[in-house]
Amino acid sequence: MLQRILVWDIPTRVFHWLLVLSFTGAFLTAESERYRDIHVVLGYTLLGLLAFRLVWGFAGTRYARFSSFLFKPAEVAAYLSALLKGKAKHYVGHNPLGSVAIWLLLGLGIGSGVTGVLLYQEIGGDAMEELHEIVSNTMLVIVMIHIAGVVVSSLLHRENLVRAMITGFKSGEPEKGISRSFLWLGVIILVAVLAFWSNYSAIGVATPGADTASSRQHDDD
Repeated sequence: MLQRILVWDIPTRVFHWLLVLSFTGAFLTAESERYRDIHVVLGYTLLGLLAFRLVWGFAGTRYARFSSFLFKPAEVAAYLSALLKGKAKHYVGHNPLGSVAIWLLLGLGIGSGVTGVLLYQEIGGDAMEELHEIVSNTMLVIVMIHIAGVVVSSLLHRENLVRAMITGFKSGEPEKGISRSFLWLGVIILVAVLAFWSNYSAIGVATPGADTASSRQHDDD
């Protein structure tokens, strides 16, 4: 008998929505010199969140672990075929197609963050800038495909996947739920990110007007 079960722990949910916010903000500020500092801060945040997710992929709860959504190509193809026929199997965690999107987002997110840091450190020149844009734009495409997949899966299985990633709960067999939410770790992640955002100038990211002040001092010398 299906019941309301806990599927997504709090650290996974906090990671997910902070990543959404960071990537969206970084993408929207990418072409603006005025908001360059915000872009850089959000880029570093994205990398930090992904570093946590890599660890949580091995140490986390059942459905947060990489092993829970590690599917073979044949399984992904079979799921896609069934989905096109409207007969796709329901998964409590990530389904095979969703897992492909997650793997791509993790890889592209790391690639976007690393190339962004190198570019900020003036390493690689125009080639690095071009690579950063390509990786980031590709990530945006995967994000859009992922959103479309969430909508399709929600309609097909009559469950609100967005709400599930907010509350952590889905319908399923009692024995398939997780027993711990790890609230304390979710709070630590959120507080750490908020503290970083409020004190980003202390870790070496230029504040507005810093370049101008530095330039004036250089001219005076």
